[in-house]
Amino acid sequence: MANLILQLRDFRLTTAEILYHMPDHPGLLQSYLWQDLDRAPEYPVLRRFLDFWQRNLDGKLHSVRLASQTLITPGELRHAAADFHIH
Repeated sequence: MANLILQLRDFRLTTAEILYHMPDHPGLLQSYLWQDLDRAPEYPVLRRFLDFWQRNLDGKLHSVRLASQTLITPGELRHAAADFHIH
Protein backbone atom coordinates (compact mmCIF):
# COMPACT_ATOMS: atom_id res chain seq x y z
CA MET A 1 0.00 0.00 0.00
CA ALA A 2 2.87 2.37 0.73
CA ASN A 3 4.23 1.97 -2.83
CA LEU A 4 0.84 2.89 -4.29
CA ILE A 5 0.69 6.03 -2.15
CA LEU A 6 4.19 7.02 -3.30
CA GLN A 7 3.22 6.47 -6.94
CA LEU A 8 0.14 8.66 -6.51
CA ARG A 9 2.48 11.36 -5.14
CA ASP A 10 4.42 11.34 -8.45
CA PHE A 11 7.20 8.97 -7.39
CA ARG A 12 8.57 7.03 -10.37
CA LEU A 13 10.38 3.77 -10.85
CA THR A 14 13.99 4.91 -11.07
CA THR A 15 16.86 2.76 -12.28
CA ALA A 16 20.50 3.82 -12.00
CA GLU A 17 23.49 2.08 -13.52
CA ILE A 18 26.41 2.94 -11.28
CA LEU A 19 29.94 2.45 -12.59
CA TYR A 20 32.63 2.40 -9.92
CA HIS A 21 36.34 1.65 -9.66
CA MET A 22 37.12 -1.70 -8.07
CA PRO A 23 38.97 -1.09 -4.75
CA ASP A 24 41.72 -3.67 -5.41
CA HIS A 25 42.12 -2.78 -9.11
CA PRO A 26 41.32 0.93 -9.62
CA GLY A 27 41.88 0.64 -13.37
CA LEU A 28 38.89 -1.70 -13.71
CA LEU A 29 35.26 -0.60 -13.62
CA GLN A 30 32.42 -2.62 -12.10
CA SER A 31 28.71 -2.05 -12.79
CA TYR A 32 25.96 -1.96 -10.14
CA LEU A 33 22.23 -1.59 -10.87
CA TRP A 34 20.08 0.23 -8.32
CA GLN A 35 16.28 0.51 -8.52
CA ASP A 36 13.70 2.15 -6.26
CA LEU A 37 10.77 4.57 -6.31
CA ASP A 38 12.05 8.14 -6.40
CA ARG A 39 10.83 11.63 -7.28
CA ALA A 40 12.18 13.38 -10.37
CA PRO A 41 14.06 15.68 -10.90
CA GLU A 42 15.60 15.89 -7.39
CA TYR A 43 15.93 12.10 -6.85
CA PRO A 44 16.32 12.32 -3.04
CA VAL A 45 16.36 8.52 -2.50
CA LEU A 46 19.13 8.02 -5.06
CA ARG A 47 21.11 10.93 -3.64
CA ARG A 48 20.93 9.41 -0.13
CA PHE A 49 22.14 6.09 -1.53
CA LEU A 50 25.05 7.71 -3.39
CA ASP A 51 26.00 9.72 -0.29
CA PHE A 52 26.00 6.47 1.73
CA TRP A 53 28.15 4.85 -0.97
CA GLN A 54 30.75 7.63 -0.89
CA ARG A 55 30.90 7.64 2.93
CA ASN A 56 31.00 3.88 3.58
CA LEU A 57 32.18 1.92 0.53
CA ASP A 58 35.69 1.64 -0.89
CA GLY A 59 34.80 1.69 -4.59
CA LYS A 60 35.16 5.24 -5.94
CA LEU A 61 32.23 6.30 -8.15
CA HIS A 62 32.98 6.77 -11.84
CA SER A 63 29.56 7.59 -13.35
CA VAL A 64 25.81 7.17 -12.90
CA ARG A 65 23.30 6.68 -15.74
CA LEU A 66 19.69 7.26 -14.85
CA ALA A 67 16.32 6.16 -16.24
CA SER A 68 12.92 6.99 -14.78
CA GLN A 69 9.40 5.88 -15.68
CA THR A 70 5.99 6.81 -14.27
CA LEU A 71 4.06 3.66 -13.36
CA ILE A 72 0.59 5.12 -12.89
CA THR A 73 -0.62 7.18 -15.85
CA PRO A 74 -4.00 8.54 -16.91
CA GLY A 75 -6.06 6.19 -19.04
CA GLU A 76 -5.99 6.64 -22.78
CA LEU A 77 -9.15 7.75 -24.61
CA ARG A 78 -9.61 6.42 -28.13
CA HIS A 79 -12.50 7.09 -30.46
CA ALA A 80 -14.14 4.07 -32.06
CA ALA A 81 -14.01 3.94 -35.84
CA ALA A 82 -17.15 1.77 -36.07
CA ASP A 83 -20.35 1.14 -34.08
CA PHE A 84 -21.85 -2.35 -34.03
CA HIS A 85 -25.27 -3.28 -32.67
CA ILE A 86 -26.11 -6.85 -31.67
CA HIS A 87 -29.78 -7.85 -31.34
